[in-house]
Amino acid sequence: MNNQAAVPGELLAGINSPHDLKKLAPEQLPQVCQELRDYIIDIVSVHGGHFGASLGVVELTTALHYVFNTPDDLLVWDVGHQAYGHKIMTGRRDNFYTNRKYDGLSGFPKRSESPYDTFGVGHSSTSISAGLGMSVARDLLKRDQQVVAVIGDGAMTAGLAFEGLNNAGVQNSDILVILNDNRMSIDPNVGALNEYLADITTSQTFNKVRDDLYNLLGYFRGAGDKMRKMASRLEAALTSALTPGSLFRSLGFKYYGPVDGHNVKSLTRQLSDLKKVGGPKLLHVVTVKGKGFAPAERDQVKWHASGSPFDKLTGNSLATKTDIKPVPKYQDVFADTLIDLAQKNPKLVGITAAMPSGTSMLKMMEQLPERAFDVGIAEQHAVTFAAGLATQGIKPFVAIYSTFLQRGYDQIVHDVAIQKLPVIFCMDRAGVAGADGPTHHGLYDIAYMRCLPNMVVAAPMDEGDLRNMMYTATRYEDGAFAIRYPRGEATGMKVDDEYRYITPGTGRMIAEGSDIAILSYGTIGKYVAEAREELRNHGISAGHYDMRFAKPLDSDMLDLIARRYEYVITIEDGALHGGFGSAVAEHYMQREKRPLMKIMGVADRVVEHGSQKELHRELELDARGIVSQALLLMKDRVTVASS
Repeated sequence: MNNQAAVPGELLAGINSPHDLKKLAPEQLPQVCQELRDYIIDIVSVHGGHFGASLGVVELTTALHYVFNTPDDLLVWDVGHQAYGHKIMTGRRDNFYTNRKYDGLSGFPKRSESPYDTFGVGHSSTSISAGLGMSVARDLLKRDQQVVAVIGDGAMTAGLAFEGLNNAGVQNSDILVILNDNRMSIDPNVGALNEYLADITTSQTFNKVRDDLYNLLGYFRGAGDKMRKMASRLEAALTSALTPGSLFRSLGFKYYGPVDGHNVKSLTRQLSDLKKVGGPKLLHVVTVKGKGFAPAERDQVKWHASGSPFDKLTGNSLATKTDIKPVPKYQDVFADTLIDLAQKNPKLVGITAAMPSGTSMLKMMEQLPERAFDVGIAEQHAVTFAAGLATQGIKPFVAIYSTFLQRGYDQIVHDVAIQKLPVIFCMDRAGVAGADGPTHHGLYDIAYMRCLPNMVVAAPMDEGDLRNMMYTATRYEDGAFAIRYPRGEATGMKVDDEYRYITPGTGRMIAEGSDIAILSYGTIGKYVAEAREELRNHGISAGHYDMRFAKPLDSDMLDLIARRYEYVITIEDGALHGGFGSAVAEHYMQREKRPLMKIMGVADRVVEHGSQKELHRELELDARGIVSQALLLMKDRVTVASS
């Protein structure tokens, strides 16, 4: 299917900007919503992408662009999983089939892509803080603008969201926060806030009291100032006492809701009314994730995103079936190993931050529920929670995507490293992460972990070493232990049932050579075998060394390599500055005998989205890139040999 195969409906075909949307009558908006929902299903069923969240906010998206004067009025989305309808309505409909593809549209709002994307997102819980910054800037610059921040109930579990709410209440700036409450993030929400919001949306007492109260206050419209002030105080007192929305009121927000997030005409009226209300205000909108697509409504976790084609009527996969046994993913190897180790060690626990499915921690939560913890979108808390467990002799495995662990960095430094606590960090999605793009690439963990005291920094080249590193970490007591591994399939190798302890700071020789040594760190080493074959065609004998540890380094192996080889290449799927290659260079700078060296990694740039293979090719971190750098490094010798 190409872009022409997805045909927009009659009304949607004429909407190339919110200006076109505003030309329609309110009675036409339900049809727009249906056509928009159908178009999203048509595209994602063939090309893949985040799914359920965008279907759930079709009516809200339509109402926002109908009521507000975007992009002059500033609309900030949180995370961005739900922004597909927004992109389609803001001039990107005909290119939307390129969403998340190499050189195509970003899967998230992106400032450089459109003036309607006011803030680049990808990590959760930023919209309130960003929106507050925009509203204060508007006040300072004396502009006539509305600012709207949309945030999901899952994102509300993060401390940053409450920091933004707390500050907004104090600033008293004019901002509208829309709480999109579908009781889901990627996995079901956890924690007290989830139950709190459920109480709001299900409380018949609250809804009846609110309606009766507003009817009663209607009688005071013709009264004098004194009576109106008394009525206002009565409303504030009763709603604070009787409605669960008092939490948001206590933070300085006027609370409205809950309202039906799938009644577009009602939403437009409510948003129009709220434009006239000054100060911080919060509209609580109740939606259904995956609305309008029955399979997605039934299984909201599965349909958060789709990576393969599916039948848009039934939801059945259209991917080609094969009898070949699937290769396990690294996160599944992690989960199976964790469960096996936990069954042998009663002091071992698992922790994740709202990603039990993504990290495969869900397996442990099902088999050992009392020893697996989902703490919500709260990476800072996850790290310090693990530190507290470690002080009491518990062995915590903290499974968090590399890119999300950045959010808990202060806690890694202060609460773990400085205190020399044996917390084990399993950093999933390390390296380029694929279609999710810049906000999700795990490119910085080698550098940000390597600089810390009391920290082992390891990376397996295959699933066998991942299992052994996890086992090693359970026996390591001299500080924290960080293990990075990528998204996607492992090698499919047969692994031993028995575990082997790997002394931290020991590498292994994969293949011996005589001309140049290629030192790989992590699964990026999979390209070296192919590169060695190609170099052999150029008359170059390359050795391959899987170094395993960026900290501590295998000093003995590095010194042996320096004595044996004149040329060395290091390669890593991470930031070039401060990474594994930098560590090797620092080592050789202390030695009198040192080889000519080339460090291969991700240069000082933002890496956009695409498949891992496409990005490795672009970054010249594949076999072809290794060969190119080897020939360049050895150009004088190669020239002499060929002449």
